[in-house]
Amino acid sequence: MDNRCHCAPSSDRFSNPILYNILSQMDNSKPNQNCLNYNSIPHRCNCELRRTVCLKRPSEVCKEASAVLVKTVHFMKNLPAFNQMPPNDQFILLKSCWAPLFILGLAQEQVNFEVTDTPADSMLKRILLNRQESPDMERKQPTMSGVSKLRSCLKKFWSLDLSPKEYAYLKGTTIFNPDVPYLKAAVFVEGLQQEAQHALSAMVQLLHPGDQERFARILLTASMLQSITPSLLTELFFRPVIGQADLLELLVDMLFCR
Repeated sequence: MDNRCHCAPSSDRFSNPILYNILSQMDNSKPNQNCLNYNSIPHRCNCELRRTVCLKRPSEVCKEASAVLVKTVHFMKNLPAFNQMPPNDQFILLKSCWAPLFILGLAQEQVNFEVTDTPADSMLKRILLNRQESPDMERKQPTMSGVSKLRSCLKKFWSLDLSPKEYAYLKGTTIFNPDVPYLKAAVFVEGLQQEAQHALSAMVQLLHPGDQERFARILLTASMLQSITPSLLTELFFRPVIGQADLLELLVDMLFCR
């Protein structure tokens, strides 16, 4: 699928000739630190997949998502094998796996959500208020393309109808990823992942003895988790709650707070 933007960046000059003339005069004038930089204004893309979106019911969905995130960190904290690892390895695994673990939590808790187009200030308002770029503009906003990937992943897991134990062992295979760089206990982590995979396979055979392909389907669906970026999850579900705070720092505080 071609996800490239086909909107013409120069279309603003034709749809808003007055505004374009004003901006052109500003560009030709002596540079001023307080002037609005037209080139820095993000192009408002109207393509279906690339348009930016936000939650339609942020107060409700963010509350559900926050509860899932708390359960995710507690799940990690309550694993004895995880607690036996060096603190730096715990941090590295947290940083690498919180996003896929959170998605598994969304799937397990059956969290549904809808999105709508992100409200955008008009060009005229930017000019009149002489607005500078805010941190919100600098961050990569959630797009319909990213949300579609997330929804597709959740639907795949819902179609599998995993049991709580299947989810638990799958989370174990996700947490203990020996391929994460800079792990001191990589061999130990690899052994834990193999144990989790064997336990998941045994549980699948116990619960679904007639379905020989279920284990492979679970692992194949789990591979979709890596295609969803942590930034999408952060901006979509948590930015309305945490504001300018760093989500990873909050997760570290939750993990190492005894």
